[in-house]
Amino acid sequence: MADPARIAHLRGLEGHLRSRIIGQEHVLPRVAAVFGSGECGIADPARPKGSLLLAGPTGSGKSETFKCAVEYCLGADQIIPFDMSEYQDKSAVNRLLGTSRDGPGLLGLALLARPSGALFFDEMDKAYPALLDVFLQILWDGRVTVATGQTFTFGNYYVGLATNIGGAEAMRMEHSSATRVEQAVIRRLRESLRPEFFGRLDEVLVFRKLTPDGQRRICALEVAREANRLKHLGFDLEVSREALEFLVREGFDPQLGARPLRKTVERQLKDAVRRDLFATGLGRGRLIVDSPASRLRLVEHSTPAKATDLEAVRSKAACPAGQVLMSGPREARSANNGTA
Repeated sequence: MADPARIAHLRGLEGHLRSRIIGQEHVLPRVAAVFGSGECGIADPARPKGSLLLAGPTGSGKSETFKCAVEYCLGADQIIPFDMSEYQDKSAVNRLLGTSRDGPGLLGLALLARPSGALFFDEMDKAYPALLDVFLQILWDGRVTVATGQTFTFGNYYVGLATNIGGAEAMRMEHSSATRVEQAVIRRLRESLRPEFFGRLDEVLVFRKLTPDGQRRICALEVAREANRLKHLGFDLEVSREALEFLVREGFDPQLGARPLRKTVERQLKDAVRRDLFATGLGRGRLIVDSPASRLRLVEHSTPAKATDLEAVRSKAACPAGQVLMSGPREARSANNGTA
């Protein structure tokens, strides 16, 4: 019989994702369904607990969505990440699956070190073609034999694969409905990937280009996270609307989406605190834009009773202060490997 407390926790997964992922609400029920089935023990034990292909533009939240679901269900540091752009030549097969002389390869070593969890293959379409056969084995057979003869099974793992295939279509169709965008991207995926690939996945999820409103909400949450961290260090910050809009402009890239945002927010806030600390010895106040220098600076706090613009935007996003909304795939890998 299922543990009632565990079931109650799993019922909260979709709501948790909605509080963390902005602009991709259409995929979240399907993500929650895959992880809910896996955690309830009703998935096929001969295959991965759940498998998802996440497609769409760079910096739209693909890796963060997978990461949030894994952390909610399994806890932190449970993802084994692989950047498949680093596995594009023939030697990639030996690096991933090993040789009889050198051992079980990076995949085998990772599975030996962590007997359960989740694997995330970013930019999977860039992998050396022979490695796509490995993906098919994992998804359908639920097992892979490495060069040493050891066979690894995947019944205790979730598998996520991310790709930018169809990203250009999604970018061009920013004013179209989610259904039309999904149809166009999946059509592009079917032109690029082998047909049998789609029958072996639990879900194919299409991510849209972030809207300007979504960008502001994401930025507000990233600022809240960094401001909360600095507040615990004794540096109390208030964020003006102009500062928030400045960070949106600086942190979002037309090609990279939200990927550079966290680093931009951290750098701008830390630099503003450092400069004020050196100048006044305080390192606190209201963040405004120093336009000539194209950076933020601190001035004296406004009236304490007045709600900050950041709080208003954060409230609209329905996410508590200090929560991290999104990191790109490379940031997710960085957290695990030490880098969308």
